[in-house]
Amino acid sequence: MPGRRVLIADDHPLYCEALRAVVPQACPDAEISEAGSQAAVLAAIAAARFDLVLLDLNIPGASGLSCLAALRQAAPQTPVVVVSAIEDAHTMQEVILGGANAFVPKSAPRQLLMSSIRAVLAGGTYMSPEVIEALRQARAKPRDEPPGDELTLRQRRVLELLAQGLSNKQIARTLAISEITVKAHVSSIFRKLGVTNRVQAVLEAGRLLGKPAH
Repeated sequence: MPGRRVLIADDHPLYCEALRAVVPQACPDAEISEAGSQAAVLAAIAAARFDLVLLDLNIPGASGLSCLAALRQAAPQTPVVVVSAIEDAHTMQEVILGGANAFVPKSAPRQLLMSSIRAVLAGGTYMSPEVIEALRQARAKPRDEPPGDELTLRQRRVLELLAQGLSNKQIARTLAISEITVKAHVSSIFRKLGVTNRVQAVLEAGRLLGKPAH
């Protein structure tokens, strides 16, 4: 049975070697490929389907978030974990708004990276508390009518489980409902919150879950 294909998009030999050691611990059946430039990443994505891309923003040929943007356009369904030495809140915010499934600082411990890989491969998301707090601060701004206050009790519970990084299948099992029902709740949550992906929803969760439902 074929393993899951993981692309390491990084041009630093020592870090690539470190990732090659970590990935199998999080995903024992991983088939690992490497790409050391934006052009090589896009060529790899065009040639094969990957289950996960571990992306360094500063690979040769990339400018800012150009590689993430190009990757998202070429393979919108492919999960992407950005692993970057750039750790300021603005960059984290832009990475998530750009469609990444997780952000892991290169300074993070091995266990955090392993947890993010497992969560994203399971169909969930993963953000460390430190990253989530930085993103909340970066996104904080006054709103006349904060979105999300009209979530139902069941949708708030689904959002809470999303914030824990659970996949749709895991949420369905936890709430004893069908996966189709979970998908419907998630779509409704996205619409009410004005977000487009699970990680953006997680960032809103911290603001909403402490409030009473209407």
